Amino acid sequence: MLDLLPIAAAVFGIPQYLPQIVKLRATGDTAGVSWSWATLTSLNNAAWFVYFMLSGYWTASLPSTAASLLAGTVAVMLVRRGALNRRAVGWIGGWAGLLVIAGVVGGRVGLGTLLAAASIVQVAPSLWTAYRTAHPTGISQLTWALVFGELSCWLAFGLWKTDARLITLGATGVLASVLMLARARRTAVNLAGIDGAGSRA
Repeated sequence: MLDLLPIAAAVFGIPQYLPQIVKLRATGDTAGVSWSWATLTSLNNAAWFVYFMLSGYWTASLPSTAASLLAGTVAVMLVRRGALNRRAVGWIGGWAGLLVIAGVVGGRVGLGTLLAAASIVQVAPSLWTAYRTAHPTGISQLTWALVFGELSCWLAFGLWKTDARLITLGATGVLASVLMLARARRTAVNLAGIDGAGSRA
């Protein structure tokens, strides 16, 4: 049964960023949505694709490919809506260079070692943006629920395979998705309370 976890991860992972794309397209609301997060997600998943291929985790190539393409789409949509973080461009470019060097010099092990830290690098901007935005109404709760589902599968799979890189990826993603869902939920409750108070007034 545990061999099926990558398939379950693919079910959660392939459509993962579609709800965020749909919400951005429908509302144009970028509040609380980080361009750096979307860009790093696209970049890191491209690197994870290479790692999965080198590791023989063929099923994992589907969600990593989908995440790279769809998160890249979110990043482009954010740029078009004026949400580009120009200060982050340089260090994201530097991170991309590190991934390339790790893959060329260290192969699967080198790339995997760097990717163990990638999940922390990736989720930090999303949490920073969401928790520093007064009302992060642009966050798609469904996207983060799917992130939770996918990364829970990879955490369990990593524990079974004793793969420290997948364990780090899974644990970091689960924690980040819980924090993002909590922030989005609290925002929705607070705004509902404000609307209710306004209507009573």
